[in-house]
Amino acid sequence: MIEASKARLDTLTSWHADWRGLRVVVLGLSVTGFSVADTLAELGAEVLVVSERADEEYARLLPLIGVSLWTGALDGPTPDAVLAHAPELIVASPGFAPTHPMVSWARAQNIALWGDIELAWRVRDKVVDAAGRPAEWLLITGTNGKTTTTQLTAHLLAAGGLRAGPGGDIGVPVRDAVRDPGGFDVLVVELSSHQLWYLGLQSGPQPVSPHSSVCLNLADDHLEWHGSFEAYRDAKAHVYDHTRVACVYNKADLATRSMVEDADVVEGARAVGFDLGVPGPSDLGVVEGILVDRAFHDDRHHSALELATAAELAAVGLSAPHMVANILAASALARSLGVAPEAIHDALLNFTVDPHRIEVVAVSGGVTWIDDSKATNPHAAAASLGAYRDVIWVVGGLLKGVDISELVASRASRLRAAVVIGVDRAAVLAAFERHAPSVPVLEVMHDQTENVMARVVELAQGIARDGDVVLLAPAAASFDQFESYSARGRLFAEAVRNMIDDAGGTHGEERPHPDA
Repeated sequence: MIEASKARLDTLTSWHADWRGLRVVVLGLSVTGFSVADTLAELGAEVLVVSERADEEYARLLPLIGVSLWTGALDGPTPDAVLAHAPELIVASPGFAPTHPMVSWARAQNIALWGDIELAWRVRDKVVDAAGRPAEWLLITGTNGKTTTTQLTAHLLAAGGLRAGPGGDIGVPVRDAVRDPGGFDVLVVELSSHQLWYLGLQSGPQPVSPHSSVCLNLADDHLEWHGSFEAYRDAKAHVYDHTRVACVYNKADLATRSMVEDADVVEGARAVGFDLGVPGPSDLGVVEGILVDRAFHDDRHHSALELATAAELAAVGLSAPHMVANILAASALARSLGVAPEAIHDALLNFTVDPHRIEVVAVSGGVTWIDDSKATNPHAAAASLGAYRDVIWVVGGLLKGVDISELVASRASRLRAAVVIGVDRAAVLAAFERHAPSVPVLEVMHDQTENVMARVVELAQGIARDGDVVLLAPAAASFDQFESYSARGRLFAEAVRNMIDDAGGTHGEERPHPDA
């Protein structure tokens, strides 16, 4: 039976294949799980969604699309409903770790286990262009900068006249994007390490094969999910699997280079590097304050194509070093699809970064208040801290198994003080005591969930002086005290504005430029 099921699954590489009657269990009912279930139902599969809990709206909609739902504990024996369904395929939402009992059971039973991205790839031909071709895919991952780079890449592609859809962890789910009746020329897909772990399980005849791909950087993150840094790294490396044109990597991060060197790519695929230094003939980089392309250029051995100047980027708030790196990576992906340098230049000058990513909330009394709540791990926070001096750092939350000590030690010289929040405060406080004992540390008790940001702002205001930057870059997840990183940033911004209003000040003065 298992072999027969596998043989059938090997034929399911098109929207137009016969999916009718395929017995599928979908693990999880959030945005991803519902989209997967909806896609499979439209294809005619027999779908059972299994979840510990169900959003009321999703639970109401599932019967309307012909999908069954089971809810209950999933940390014990396999539910009878799953056994009765006798699945030929299990599609897991990214939250299900490799060690989850349902994932372990599926693998022990040799039941095919897909992630949501593999399903989307297999049905990507629902909408095709005039020549009968589905949209190209660009894959983007990294510990930090994924969302910004994904949005920026889509923005650059649109400037080049291509209909581009950002998807994956942001934008529309990829399963929905491939069903968009208008169609896309390119899907720009942001992938988490969780999704990439599932991609690494692919065994079908037509695996995901992107036009180009990039891993922006690599640092400790999600170790509680993967179990080790090595496993996390191995998952990230799958972004390059079967890449056809350009494997874009960060020359300043040797781990990404080794990923490309070890990758199983389509013959002819090129390695294209980027960093903030002078580029080689297959790279993008910076020469005397000018961002240039020497990779996608007929005379790349002797000259370079100008993309933008550092001064132009500074004028639109895009000059922080990690932002410039993201710009170079996105430009490489866009150039791999033929977008002209002139189009990239013009698009960069009208690009706006998402909220909660180095967002200046206010400048008042000579103090700049910055919301970088999206810095949910030490690597992201390090980039933010590296952009400014004289920082009062708001730090803490759920550390996700990551040690913050190295970050504290490496950025201590930039700190005037720290305001510590979150449930994992003990580890943060210990890091300061050991590695930055001269930095004043203020603590907000983690049970102050209602007014935590008002207290943060009160403490920061009490020690801030002219020229200081109060930076919310927590280096940790938000779910201990907040609904999301965006809620954390929003509450911080509200507290700042309330403080300024109460003091009779103004929200806007000339702000400091980030350090290069």
